[in-house]
Amino acid sequence: MAPGMSVPDELPNDIAELKAIIRAQQDQNARLEALVASFKKALFGSKSEQIDPAQYELELEDIETAIAQVEAEIDTDERTAPVRPPKPRKTNRGSLPKHLERVEVVIEPELSCGCGSERHVIGADVSERLDIIPAQFRVIVTRRPKYACRSCESGIAQAPAPAHIIAGGMPTEATLAHVLVSKYADHLPLHRQAQIYSRQGIDLDRSTLAAWVGKSAFELTPVYEALMVNLKRSTKLFMDETPAPVLAPGRKRTKTGYFWALARDDRPWGGDDPPGVAFTYAPGRSGQHADNILKCFSGTLQVDGYAGYNRLLKRPAQDITLAYCWAHARRKLHDVAQSSQAPIA
Repeated sequence: MAPGMSVPDELPNDIAELKAIIRAQQDQNARLEALVASFKKALFGSKSEQIDPAQYELELEDIETAIAQVEAEIDTDERTAPVRPPKPRKTNRGSLPKHLERVEVVIEPELSCGCGSERHVIGADVSERLDIIPAQFRVIVTRRPKYACRSCESGIAQAPAPAHIIAGGMPTEATLAHVLVSKYADHLPLHRQAQIYSRQGIDLDRSTLAAWVGKSAFELTPVYEALMVNLKRSTKLFMDETPAPVLAPGRKRTKTGYFWALARDDRPWGGDDPPGVAFTYAPGRSGQHADNILKCFSGTLQVDGYAGYNRLLKRPAQDITLAYCWAHARRKLHDVAQSSQAPIA
């Protein structure tokens, strides 16, 4: 018998109950085997059966969720719980970040002992659980009192209204930051954000949120431009482009745009400049876009093997040196070595 299994004496003697336990375990095992088969197919199946790498984590989440659901069902089933091996207690003591607020809850037992004396503390078991307070919506009410002098007619005194990104609008700057982070960092489209707000009774049209994003983007443009200027002062930068689906109005489908990343990270060799990255959107992958982005930059540019960057070498000033990626170079040599007997490769 496997470790942790109950001894036969602990099983019921009734044949019908034993059959019920066997049927329940067979059903649960079949479901678990199907989940394992799905996982193996996704991971090791032929190329036609393997899922897109971008979707792999989502598939794995679904499988792990289903397994946990089956295990919870087994644990709560009176027919199978007695014969299930006990799971080791999972502790997370010390694994939660130190900066999180700690709310201590003390659960005291009965302090009076049966002998008539009072019990005293000899130790304590401490456990930590992660608690989340859902996002709280609140309204900032700004009141600007008006004052007048009773002794003269010098006029009314009132503090000026503070400047806001959305002049006379509803959102605070913190609200705008939340919308931007949700859209661009958490990939939460504006129509879904509108649905989240509506559950709190806050009706916001998607076009309203889009207007907020556009105005915020305009206000952030100087920050982006300052970051680009700072990066271009470096003597060495890294550049890469990645495709991004973009809605094509009127075509009822998406087209492919590109985000060009310009980055600096001198930490590995103890450089003085802080790390930074700026993204520039362009409708295509032409080397002309890289040339436009890198205006006023001179130095070493680290790139992959994409031939579009060769355009930078044709600058009249010849002020850019391309440093190619060794990993991409090795990839080509590896292909040659696998397909032929080339001794150099």
